[in-house]
Amino acid sequence: MKATSRNENQLLPYETIEAATRGDITAINSVLAHFDGDIATLATRTLYDEHGCPCQYLDPELKRRLETKLIVRVLKFKLG
Repeated sequence: MKATSRNENQLLPYETIEAATRGDITAINSVLAHFDGDIATLATRTLYDEHGCPCQYLDPELKRRLETKLIVRVLKFKLG
């Protein structure tokens, strides 16, 4: 299946993914950095002030939870 939101120049190198699945901290940090924008988008909430005006807010707790889920899934991922 071809990715629609990222082109091939934006994909993580296979070696990085392989190292991340083995628990390499540097590789895991690269994976987190690669998906940081997506995670931030998912962790952004709309709050409303006392006048009813919307305000975007990055929920740090939700961001940490999403990062943790990504790390767990990467460590469970089986290549090949």
